[in-house]
Amino acid sequence: MTVPAPPADDADVTRFVADLGLPGLVDAHTHFLPERVMTKVWAHFARGEEYYGRPWPIHYQLPEDERLAILRGLGVRRFAPLVYPHKPDMAAWLTKWALDFAATTPGAVPTATMYPEPDVVDYLGAAVEAGARLVKVHVQVGAYDPRDPLLAPAWGLLAEAGVPAMVHCGHGPVPGDHTGLDVFAEVLAAHPRLRVVLAHAGMPEFGAALDLVDRFAGVHLDTTVVGVPFTAEIAPLPDDWPARLAGVADRVVLGTDFPNIPYAYHVQLAAIAGWAAADDRLGVPFLRSVLHDAPAALLGV
Repeated sequence: MTVPAPPADDADVTRFVADLGLPGLVDAHTHFLPERVMTKVWAHFARGEEYYGRPWPIHYQLPEDERLAILRGLGVRRFAPLVYPHKPDMAAWLTKWALDFAATTPGAVPTATMYPEPDVVDYLGAAVEAGARLVKVHVQVGAYDPRDPLLAPAWGLLAEAGVPAMVHCGHGPVPGDHTGLDVFAEVLAAHPRLRVVLAHAGMPEFGAALDLVDRFAGVHLDTTVVGVPFTAEIAPLPDDWPARLAGVADRVVLGTDFPNIPYAYHVQLAAIAGWAAADDRLGVPFLRSVLHDAPAALLGV
């Protein structure tokens, strides 16, 4: 089957999904936060030139009900609403908010987050018991070392429970105090049974991220802001990217960063479609896996 034409705009996404014979999309990397927290996040991105050296206009800076309606209109069947703390004493209440949000929002998957603090195992364990399907770990924003001894029992808990973590540990879009795939590789070595998604495919260390996928059976990549024109200049994909994906196609999952992206949703799907068309070993089966089957399996939905 020939790879269908990529979506030309958001209105064309449902046609693209239907051409692939999929019931919808499963997005493992979106962001929904308490309103006052999201307002602060958007204020941060409004100063994109200061923080990132370039403007970062939020494409979907809209009320929550409108954002949810957009996802439904795009055919997003299930999505992971991710939350993350930037300081101590945030992770527990953000996790409760995320669990409550999922319980009352059709399509939302229960998620949690964590931070290196004495009670991390208590609230994380409670979240896992409550059905959390994915745990967001933001090394860059949290400015903590993922090897912190306070996190060791939390990593162990997740490995034992088989609950995956979505980990932003790469240097993109700007390096943090403890970012770098070499740093996180030490966590994987200490907890080799961990199921982990390297957010943004480890941007900009794409080769190193693929090496970790090869080394550890539980490591996945997500597609969030990978290969889109906005990041092509600061984090270009290696020339052999589609070829490297061919051997690990079932461990690549759709992620978008909706709504905090400076372009429309369809742009990410078009980038992924381009990878599929670039290597005969990928094609439609790869698209069906990345856009639905692999993230659905990861999230258990």
